Amino acid sequence: MTNAFESVSAIIKNFVDDTPKTPLHVGEVMDLWTAFTAFHESHSLYQVGLNSTTDTDLQHVLKEALIGSHKDTKKIEEFLLAEGVPLPLVNPDKPTSNPGDVPSGVKLTDDEIANLISVKIASSVSFCALAMSKTVRTDVGLMFFSIQVNLMKFAAPLKNLMLSRGWLRIPPYYVPPGAPGSK
Repeated sequence: MTNAFESVSAIIKNFVDDTPKTPLHVGEVMDLWTAFTAFHESHSLYQVGLNSTTDTDLQHVLKEALIGSHKDTKKIEEFLLAEGVPLPLVNPDKPTSNPGDVPSGVKLTDDEIANLISVKIASSVSFCALAMSKTVRTDVGLMFFSIQVNLMKFAAPLKNLMLSRGWLRIPPYYVPPGAPGSK
């Protein structure tokens, strides 16, 4: 059985090669388009969150998320354009507003904002892993890997904030029949 280091090393060796770059295949283009679009949607979510919350810790998380997501989105944008792939249409940025001016029936709660971000990040991490597994081109795989690592670095502090505030939604615990504490 190989250890974790050997596994990671084998994966990286697979992505570090000198093979000539083939044209992007349709799956790679679709995954890049999907990521580009999804990350732009995330920008809207982060901006709406910033327009809704007065919690300074959550504002910090949202600002960091927006900065990181802009960097990852820019990587994808530059890559697509360099490959001659037209960009998908995306929504414009949200204007900045005062959280106190947002009506309560429209305004997201801090709990809702944090959980929406958490779900978006979890699905993006999974998406990057799936896209990476389907790519043929090393540069595309490494880009998705880099984005996935950025997302995972961001997810840990978000989880800690959610735990400290009681916002993390945890499914019921499973205690198998016959285990200590089971009924």
